[in-house]
This record gives sequence, structure tokens and C-alpha cells, in this order.
Amino acid sequence: MTATDSDPSEQFRDAVTWMEGLEAFLQNDDEILAVRLDPSAQTISVATKGTVNAVKLKEKLDTLIRELDEQFLSTRPESAGTSGSALVVERPHGTAAADRRAWTWRQFAWPTVRNAELDQASEWKRLALQAGICLLLLLAGVVLEHQENLMWLAIACYTGSMIAGGINAAMETWSKLRQFRLDIDFLMLAVAIAASSIGAWREGALLLFLFSASGAIEHYVLHRTRREISALTRAAPKVARVMGADGSLQMRPVEALVIGDQLRVLPDELIPVDGTLMSGETAVDESNVTGESVPIEKTSGDTLLGGTLNLWGSIALRVDKVSAESTLQRIIALIEQAEHLRAPSQRFTDKFGTAYTLSAMGLTLAMFFVWSLALGVRPFANEPGVTSAFYRSMTLLVVMSPCALALSIPSAILAAIAWGARHGLLFRGGAAVEKLAEVDTICMDKTGTLTEGAMRVRQVESFPTGHENDVARIAVSLDSHSNHPISRAISEYGRRHGVNPETVTDFQRISGMGLRGKIQDVVYYVGRRELLSQPQFREWLQRVPDTPLAVSEVWVLGQGVVGRILLEDSIREGSRSVLRRLREHGIESMMLTGDRRAAAESVAKELGVTTVRAGLHPGDKVRIIQELTTRGRKVAMVGDGVNDAPSLAAAHVSVAMGARGSDAAMEQSDIVLMNDRIEKLLTALDLSQRARRIIRQNLAISLGAIVLASLASLASLLPLTWGVVAHEGSTLIVCLNSLRLIFYKEASPESRG
Repeated sequence: MTATDSDPSEQFRDAVTWMEGLEAFLQNDDEILAVRLDPSAQTISVATKGTVNAVKLKEKLDTLIRELDEQFLSTRPESAGTSGSALVVERPHGTAAADRRAWTWRQFAWPTVRNAELDQASEWKRLALQAGICLLLLLAGVVLEHQENLMWLAIACYTGSMIAGGINAAMETWSKLRQFRLDIDFLMLAVAIAASSIGAWREGALLLFLFSASGAIEHYVLHRTRREISALTRAAPKVARVMGADGSLQMRPVEALVIGDQLRVLPDELIPVDGTLMSGETAVDESNVTGESVPIEKTSGDTLLGGTLNLWGSIALRVDKVSAESTLQRIIALIEQAEHLRAPSQRFTDKFGTAYTLSAMGLTLAMFFVWSLALGVRPFANEPGVTSAFYRSMTLLVVMSPCALALSIPSAILAAIAWGARHGLLFRGGAAVEKLAEVDTICMDKTGTLTEGAMRVRQVESFPTGHENDVARIAVSLDSHSNHPISRAISEYGRRHGVNPETVTDFQRISGMGLRGKIQDVVYYVGRRELLSQPQFREWLQRVPDTPLAVSEVWVLGQGVVGRILLEDSIREGSRSVLRRLREHGIESMMLTGDRRAAAESVAKELGVTTVRAGLHPGDKVRIIQELTTRGRKVAMVGDGVNDAPSLAAAHVSVAMGARGSDAAMEQSDIVLMNDRIEKLLTALDLSQRARRIIRQNLAISLGAIVLASLASLASLLPLTWGVVAHEGSTLIVCLNSLRLIFYKEASPESRG
């Protein structure tokens, strides 16, 4: 925690975007003259003049980017989709061309999760080595201290111990003092030096040993969580086998692939990018992307995800998405963002921490004068059985330092995000982890959430009969432009029956109603029954038989064509057990669907859903969620992330199903269930609740240790040695407690019933 450093929001108070924050930084920094950003090449370059320390420059750049990300991550150039030439940001005031020629440009890699993981791996090992040396010299000093005439050698060992344990803190402190900043490293060094100045060599060395050991464990925890996340990065394929028109094969970097390329993927190879299986049959292990442990069989026409493993078939793949837009790459990018998005309670402790640190330093100084002036305790020299005011003040400062408090929340949040990333749960930031545990009402869409969403066409009807082929042709043509589960089912029907889509112009999606487009300059509509509200179509409703229960209908209307397509869906295998478990946990479930009431109630009756709202438009779902929120309910909305976007945005926390087929799901939802299994909702809920319990435990441990040790210190009952143990011990316990989330075991379906 810093004592004088301001919150990033203070540093960039007037900025509202990442770029504006960068401009504000350049305006006040004398060393960096300009920054060149190249998201496509994943590089950041800085311009300086004269001699600079490259290592310190890199540290400053990393700190700057981290602080900008914490405030404005959504507008970061690579997040906002900036493309094309690199962006150069200079100081706001002009620079002469002659001066620019004297600039020296230095290029650095764009910060990534993988780089962070490697940094953490080397950092915790280095800190552990230093802590080990510190401990050995400390033990040697303790032994020598009790040997006659060897106190000078004991002091030398204690000094070496403090150097080994404090060298990293000293480097950090010197760097921050040059920027007029104070933090916990400074406090620990000050206490250690002060302790040795009054002859408490052992306590000073012990303090720095526990401090360095605590730092090593903190970095190990971060390394473990980042290692879980970066496993996804390592799963990303690097090259692909491209098939030429003459059947030849050419190895090409994945980044160079374009939509439409034909690829050959052999058994036991990673699928390079998202695409469609054109020929061959196989099974695919999608566990590293979706968390699904069971291999999935694939046949011609099925979708394949980049980064998944082709198990046994030699297959031909058509590229549907370039590398940067593949499901795996979007997951990696969103997880990188999630690391920077702080939880509400973490933002609270961040603000609380700075004020607390200043208060602790002020109280320590005040108590020094109380003990020395008001109570008559000797200021600096210890007496037999009575410690000095300075010794007591150092003890109080140690036990009040908020190390454990600062780590109590982010360590648990990052561990939960890391576990989810490796098991098919994508939490988009710490807020998502915390908020899901607060939910008492879960609203669910029907199609694609409680049901499989893999609907199939049961029947095509025309009125009058005889025009069924025209109805199918128009529906297939318009639905080929949509990714809704019903549209996918109609497109699949067209492929199986040889109905090829025709060219559609002026295509548009009518919110809550359906699709509109022109085929050969004739306007056609595909969508809900409400399309028949136009006067020229109303008469057909009186002649059309009712739709069977549990069957959905899609109407096709246009010049000379009136008809409908009947589709049926099947209930998800895990829906019943999920709804039952939610009831057992006191969480109310509600079905919100645009389907007909009869079809919705049929599914609800089979699943045991007590509350059903059917025939809803997107705006109706939003209104219902807002009404529940007004009544004090914490609502989670579970949907497919496309036509449910408004209601997902209105909910306290949004959960998307079926991310493999929906780009919008990842962009609009707080949580994505990557393997398209409703049972993962229970896993996400359980993980969120565990994370919240661990956060509360961490806060209780850190604050409890501070309060109890501070009271004992104020009463002069706590030696400096035990104050050090209390402070660093609580920090270690908090880190290890958070690490438990990495080893969280998902409940089996059998145990859930």
C-alpha cells in the first residue's frame, strides 16, 4: 500500500479514455517524450532524450499501463479494435522537428498474461532464494549470539540476513522515493533499521526474513493463478496446414490465415482456428476451451473451435474466423481484461488502504510522544524489563501495516478467475465473481438455455398448400444471416434438403419480431405470429390450426407467400436437477421467453418451473427484471447473449449460454458458460459463494490480526518479535487461504442429484 501515492483515478482525474489518460501522463512526465502504440504488432515504443535507465523505464511503462488499464481498460487501443498504422501520442505541447531527431526510441512487448506469468515465475523463485539466505544467516546469528566473545560475528550475520531479506524492498523503496511515494516496503525497512539501531538485531532480521518469505509466497500465488490462465495461451496453435487448389499442402502461420482457406488437420493435432468441418469424421477434445471433459463427435457441417484437439480423424476444415477473432483468442483477451477489473469490495479496500496507512503512521508518531512524554517511558534506550517508546512505536507500526488487508480480496478473486478459465467458466472481472453470490432470483430464457437450443424442423406448411418449397426457400435465405438457434435449425434443414439460400438485400433484424429482407426486389418477413397483425394477413389466422404444445412456429410472409415452419426442441439433460438445486438453496427461478404460452407452460411443467412469462418481447424481459430489482431482488439473467442482450444488461449479473455460437455472449455477459451446459451455472454459483466466503475469511483474518496485535502493542504486551510474526503470519495465511480456490473440486453430477 502506498502512503503518498494517489489513486489512479486521481492521477488521471480529467481523463475518460485510455488514450486521454496516456496524454495526461505525458503532460506531467519529463522523461518520456512520446509513446507509439502498435496493437497489431503487439509492441509499445517510447521516445526519450539523452541517457536513461532502460530497466527503470520499462518498470515505469508497466506501472503506467497497469494503472491505465484499471481505469479505462475498455478503451485500451487493442480492446477497442484499433487497427491499421501505429498510433503516436506526444506531449500536448508542440515539439520542433529538430528536437524529434534527437529522440531515442525504445520498443517493448505489449504486456500479456504469458509475460506476466514468466515474470512471476522468476520473481517468486528469486525472492524464495533471498528469503532462504536470510533465514540461514538469521539462524547463524542466533547461534553465535550465545557464544562468548562472538557477538560481533552474530551482528555481522544479522546484518547479512537483513541485506538478503531487504534488498528487494530497498530497491523498490528507492525507486518510489524518487517519485515521492511511500509504501509498505519503506515501513518494513524503517522498522528493521530502527530495531537494529537500538540493539534489536534479531528482531530486525526476523522481520525482513518473514517479509521476504511473505513476498515470495505472494508472488507464488500470483504465479499459480497466472499459470492456470496462460495455459490457454499455450494451447493456441501457431501454424496451420493449408490445402492448395491442386491438393498440395503448405505450412502457414495461423495469423496469416484468411476466411475461406481450406485446412488439413491430422489426428492428435490442434485445430488452428474456428471453422466448419468440410470432410471427414472425428472426435474433438474441447476441454481446454469449454471445460467439457467428454470428447465430442464431429461430422461434416459441424463447427470446430480453434485450440481444441482433433483426436483421431484426418479432416478438412474451412476457416470461418481469422486467428484474432477465434473463440480461444477472445477468451484469452477477455481473461486478460478480467484481471484488471476490480471487485466492488476490492475498490473499497483500495480507497480505505491509503487513508489507513497514513492514519497508522500518524498514530504511531502520536503514541511515541504519549509513551515518552506522558507516561515517562525512556524514548530510545531499553531498560531491563521495560522497552523504550521507540521500540513500542516500531512494534505498533509493524502490526498496523495493512499487507494482509491489501491482499485479502485480489488474491481470492484472481484465483477464482483462474480456476474458472481452466474449467469452462469465464468470469469477466472481480465484480462478476462477487455479484453472482448475491443472487436470489434467476431468470432464464427457454430456447438454448433450459432446452438444448438445437431445434429441428418438424414440418413446413403453406397457406394455401402447394407452396411449401417457396416457404422453405425464403426462410432459409433470410435465416442464413442470423445466428439465433431457430435460424440455425432452419439453415440446417436447408442443407439437409438441398434448399440453397438466395441473395438477400436490405436485410435487417426487427427487434423482438423477426427478420426482414429483399429477395429479387421482393420484401419478405420471417418471424413471430405478430407479423400477421397486418390486415391483409389476419384472415389466415382463422384458418390455421393451433400449434401443438412444445412446438415453436416461425411465419414466412411476402408477396404471394404465407406459411409457417414448425420446430421442436428437447429439454436439456441437466435442467431439472439445476432448477431443483436452486430451489433447495432458496433461489427463485423464473422462465422468460418469447415463445407461445402453451409451449412455454408445457416445458415449465415438465421442469417444475413455478413462474413463467411467455410471449415476451426483449423490452418486456427488461421491464420484468427492472420490476424485480425495484422490489430489492438480486437478479441474474441467463440467456443466449444475442436477442437477450437488453435483459442481460438490465440484470444484476448476466450469464450467457452457448458461447461457442455467439460472439455477443462474450461481449455482453458478466459470466459465460463455455461448454453450453446448464449444470455449469451451479458450479459458477458455488465457486462464487466459496470465493466470497474466502474473501470474508481473509478480511476477518487480516483485520482481526491488526486489531488484536494493535491492542496488545498499545498495552505494551507485545514484543517486536511477536508483532512481526503476527503481521507476516496473517499475510501468509491470507495468501494460502486464497490459493485454496485453485484446488477447488467441482461437484460431480451424481452428487448434485
